[in-house]
This record gives sequence, C-alpha cells and structure tokens, in this order.
Amino acid sequence: MKGLMVQGTASSVGKSLVCTAICRLLANEGKQVAPFKSQNMSSLSIRTEEGLEISVSQSLQARAAKTPYRAEMNPILLKPAGNMESNIIILGEKLNKMNGMHYREQFFEEGQLLIKNSLKKLSTSYEYLILEGAGSPVEVNLRDRELVNMRIADLADVPVLLVANIEYGGVFASIVGTLALLPEAQRARVKGIIINKFRGDTSLFQDGIDFIESFTGIDVIGIVPYFPNELEEEDGEAKNGGNASEEQIDEWANHFKKHVKWEKIISVLNGVQK
Repeated sequence: MKGLMVQGTASSVGKSLVCTAICRLLANEGKQVAPFKSQNMSSLSIRTEEGLEISVSQSLQARAAKTPYRAEMNPILLKPAGNMESNIIILGEKLNKMNGMHYREQFFEEGQLLIKNSLKKLSTSYEYLILEGAGSPVEVNLRDRELVNMRIADLADVPVLLVANIEYGGVFASIVGTLALLPEAQRARVKGIIINKFRGDTSLFQDGIDFIESFTGIDVIGIVPYFPNELEEEDGEAKNGGNASEEQIDEWANHFKKHVKWEKIISVLNGVQK
C-alpha cells in the first residue's frame, strides 16, 4: 500500500494534527486518502453513519480527507473506565472491560489480526493511508507486544515521519534518543523529521537543523511554528475536533504546508525518498 506513518518522540507532540494536515492536503490534490490509527485510548468518541464508535481524532482526520469515517480507521478504541480499566471497543462495538495487564496478555494476537484486516480493507478503497502512532515508539518495556507504532509500520510496510515538540525544550535529546533506541531495521523506516510548535524566528534554528541532520543522517523536512487553534492536540485532550469547521481544518493544513517540504513528503509517500 502507499502511505506513511506519523510517529512522535512522545505524547502531545502533534501527531494527530500532522496527520490531519496531510490528509487535507492530499484530498485537496484530488487523492483518495484515509486516516488510520490501530489503537487509540480516548474518552472522546463519535459514531459513524452505521452507529459504530471511533475516536474523535480519527473522525476529524477523515473529515480532513473528505471521506466518510469508518470503524476500520480506528479498529481498537480503549475508553478509560476508571480503576485502571478500559472499555474495549472493537470495530466500533463494545467488547468488554479489561485492565491493562489482561488486555496486553489476552488480546495481542487477536489485535494484530484485527489491525491487519482493517488495513487490508482500507487499502482496497483508498490510494493513500496516513497512519498515526501513539506515544513514543521506543517504550522498551512495551515493545514486545505493542500494537501502535513500529510493529504497525512493519505490518503496513510504510515509511515513518518522526514528529518532535520543541515548545518545552529537549528536542535534540528526544529526537536523537528516539532514533538511538530503535532497532536498525525500524530506524531505517524513518525518512524525515518534523519539529513542531516552534516559537520564534525559524531562520535562527539552522544550526539546530544542521546538527540533527549530520548526527542522525535523516532530513529535517519541517519546522512548524506554533499554531493556536481549536482542533484537538492529542487523543486524551481533544478540544472540539468533532465540531471543527472546514475553515479551521484548511487554515491548519495551509499553515503546515507553508512550513514543511511538501514535495519531500510526497516523495516519501510514493516510495521515492530513500
């Protein structure tokens, strides 16, 4: 399939909104594109036309892609239920309630198959899939049974863009550390780095770009200035993404495109960027 996966150095770096922007920009170019997030933990959900439940962030991304949202776009939704338990929503329908340990032990194989089948269904209907990861791809204590980051990139066989948030500092360590902790084969999937939520004059960051590119060997393909809007920033902290206007989506997408190397992203999508 053609597509890419947006992963982050941590939670709240802006993965959801980067996916939203890419979906809208591709849709504006006349491409058939769909979002995908294998597993989402969020208390905020919305129902499809068929009455199936998915996360608000994937519904917003589908709206950005100008396509109806489907349960396959978010096959696993974990809705926190308190006492370290979550309601497990599978393809839009409630399965049962589990704590984290039981879910990790009992659902891994079934989850992989569910994700694989959802990707297959979407890939028959769309030209491009824009996948979103969750948290960080290098939580080493969770790596053996994760269903959200590099395992899914491997399953879909897509390249990865890595997003980092510079707003609170530590961006160099977060980028270099993330890449250093990835196994070599998975690190090779990372084809570009996007630095998000930059405040100030981006032209003054050239030394930072030079360091990242020389140290990691991976291109920095965007320095995106901070952009205040009412779209959701991250799964558990959504604002009003479900009610966002078309104008808000376009404003964000245009802002994103202005500050990234869009043609390089297209090259990554098409498998040209090595």
